[in-house]
Amino acid sequence: QVQLVESGGGLVQTGGSLRLSCADSGRTYSNYAMGWFRQAPGKERDFVAAIAWTGERPYYADSVKGRFTISRDTAKSMTYLQMNSLNPEDTAIYYCAAVLPAPNGTGLSFSPQSSWGQGTQVTVSS
Repeated sequence: QVQLVESGGGLVQTGGSLRLSCADSGRTYSNYAMGWFRQAPGKERDFVAAIAWTGERPYYADSVKGRFTISRDTAKSMTYLQMNSLNPEDTAIYYCAAVLPAPNGTGLSFSPQSSWGQGTQVTVSS
């Protein structure tokens, strides 16, 4: 079981930036990617971004393309989400997860393969 711990959230103004971190421990599965999801109040948890375990092939939801950057430091077993140009619609609890990608006809979908942690709260004020 891959154990994940998210950190780095906070309160920022519109246009600001935050960098989220996700620490993983446990066995490494070469067919896993690492992903970020978010859940706003009263809404379902949505996919944000994913990256291969080796740190290659980033993939983004359309809503964050050009603003967010996912990266991975394999030596430190860390996955990061750099978030720029934040707006109030980005307010949510952000979670990381080990994921498996699969084609969905229009691109890729990513199914979580690890238990959800506590997440980290991101609040963007207007």
